Amino acid sequence: MSTLDCGTSFEIPGRDPVGCWYNARMENRILELLKRRGPLTGSEILSALDAPGLELWRACTGSPLFAIRRVGRWYLRLDRRIEGFGRLSPSILREFLTYSVIAPRDATDALEGRAREISRRIEAVTREKSSLVYRVISALVNRSENPDLVMEQACFILAGDIVYDMAHDVPRPERSTGRLVRGSDMDLVVIVADGFPEEQKKRLDERIYREKYNLLVTPHLREEIDYVVKDLDRVREQLRFDTFRRMVACKIMQEGTLLYGSEALFTRIKAMLHESGVSPRLQEMERRARVFRRKAETILLTEDVDTILRNHLDLFYPTEESEEFE
Repeated sequence: MSTLDCGTSFEIPGRDPVGCWYNARMENRILELLKRRGPLTGSEILSALDAPGLELWRACTGSPLFAIRRVGRWYLRLDRRIEGFGRLSPSILREFLTYSVIAPRDATDALEGRAREISRRIEAVTREKSSLVYRVISALVNRSENPDLVMEQACFILAGDIVYDMAHDVPRPERSTGRLVRGSDMDLVVIVADGFPEEQKKRLDERIYREKYNLLVTPHLREEIDYVVKDLDRVREQLRFDTFRRMVACKIMQEGTLLYGSEALFTRIKAMLHESGVSPRLQEMERRARVFRRKAETILLTEDVDTILRNHLDLFYPTEESEEFE
C-alpha cells in the first residue's frame, strides 16, 4: 500500500530537467518516430517501439523535447491499495496510452489537431455505448410483465467512464470469461423502491443477466454490462460508508446519471447521498486524490526504475473497481 501524505502542496518537475530521470536514447527514438509519423498516442508509440510502458511514459513526460496534450478529464476511483482509497481515473498508464497525444515541442498545431480527433472519437464511442445500453434496458423493461410498475418503482443508473464522456474501445479481457470486449464496460446500478415485489426484482436481475451474456458473445458487439440490482434497504446500509465495498457503492451512485425508469426515485437517492454526508466526503476524497496523483507522477518521474518496480508500481497501473458488481 502506498503511504504518500496527500495533505501538502508540491511542484511536479514535469518538463524541468532538474531532478527528472532521463533516457536520452529512448527520447531520440521517440523523437525520430514522431518526426516520421506526426503526433501519436501513447499506445501508438508503445506499438511502434515495443518498449516498457513505464519507460516510454517517463521519457515522454519528463523530457523538454516533447509536448503532451491530454484529452478528457480525471475523476475519482477507489483502490484498496492506496491509503485513503482515493485515486484518479484514468490511471497514469491508461491516460498515457489512450488519452494522451505526444508531439515534438515545435509541432503544437499538429498536436492540437490530433487531440481534437481523439476527443471526437472518445465522444463517439461514449454515445454509441450510451445508446446501446439504453436500447437494451428500454426493450427489456417494455417486454416485462408489468412495465408500468418497473417505470414507477425502479431506476436504472448509468455510471463509470460513460458518464464522464471518457469511454474507449481499446480491446480488453472480460473478467469472468476472458473474452475480449470493446473497451469500457457499461456500469449499471438498478435500484428498486421499498415494497417492490421480490419476485419481480429477481426476474429483472435474470433478464439483465441474459442481456449481459448476449452482448458478450455476439461477435459484432462484444460489449460488457457490469450491473447490480438492489433495493433501498441495501442503499441505506451502504450509506454508512464504513467499509471499502460500501464506499465503492456510494461513489458509483454519486457519479451516476439516470438512464431509464423512475426520476423521482433517482432524485430521492441523490438526496439520500447528500443528507447522509456521503457526497461531501466523496468530494474531499477526490480533492485528496488529485494531490496524490501529482505526487505519484513526481515519484514515477524521479525515482530509479528498480525502486519503482519494488515499491511504487501500483501508482502506474490501473486497478479494477468491481466490488459493487460482484
